[in-house]
Amino acid sequence: MSGTLYVVGTPIGNLEDLTFRAARVLREAAYVAAEDTRVTGRLLAHCGSTARLLSYHRHSGSGRTEQVLALLRDGHDVALVSDAGMPGISDPGQALIAACVSEGLPVVPLPGPSAVVTALAVSGFGTDRFRFLGFLPRARKERLAVLRDSLAQPDTCAAYEAPHRVAAALADLADLAPDHPVLLARELTKKFEELRRGTARVLAAGLATGEVRGEIVLVWPGGAGSAESADRTDEAIARARQYRAEGMSARDASARAAAETGIARRLIYASLLSVNRESPGSLEEEP
Repeated sequence: MSGTLYVVGTPIGNLEDLTFRAARVLREAAYVAAEDTRVTGRLLAHCGSTARLLSYHRHSGSGRTEQVLALLRDGHDVALVSDAGMPGISDPGQALIAACVSEGLPVVPLPGPSAVVTALAVSGFGTDRFRFLGFLPRARKERLAVLRDSLAQPDTCAAYEAPHRVAAALADLADLAPDHPVLLARELTKKFEELRRGTARVLAAGLATGEVRGEIVLVWPGGAGSAESADRTDEAIARARQYRAEGMSARDASARAAAETGIARRLIYASLLSVNRESPGSLEEEP
């Protein structure tokens, strides 16, 4: 008989959030596959587990997946955990879960804390339907596209963001919808937990000069991108393209179209950059 892969949700900060069931499974499993064995080692010590630790992260490769599958085939139970939260959600453990499902090996979920669900629950925004966007794209052009799409639909959106990129992400959101409400949830359940609420413009300004640390979830409602707003944005971009065709620089074309339509200049400029058939170097750098 094969073993079982237990997908174990673990605390996102406060160890008191570990469930009784999760602690029992971590003690009873022969192996624990962990994203960071140092972090998980402290958790196992906390709950009195002597299970053998196996590292399983995004660089582990197919060889480690096959090793865990072999252990399961041989009848050993394996508990899968991430650094914090629910494995398989924006997490490398998803590959192992998929491999087990494909092979027909038993997979049992043990629900636990999740940073995105925790942030959504205290956001004050509608949660009957929501979109989880994972980590926002690093490149500004792609990030703007994701944010613009999120504002053009009615569902509340949530995303993870790295502390060194969150100021830029909020600045982009402020360009698209400066008065749109946003929740910035930082270090949830930890000692320095912080919930910042405000408009995209206010939160972006508050982060412009300061350093941000810790794990961050951004939450904002959809619905800003009405048909009228989308039409106005398309009109602004069309005007800027026309001004470019008439010989105006990208910077000046974006500024003129922004003044005429009220659409953020940086958004118009980014669109010019993404659709221009010339090399990106042929456009001026955004100041």
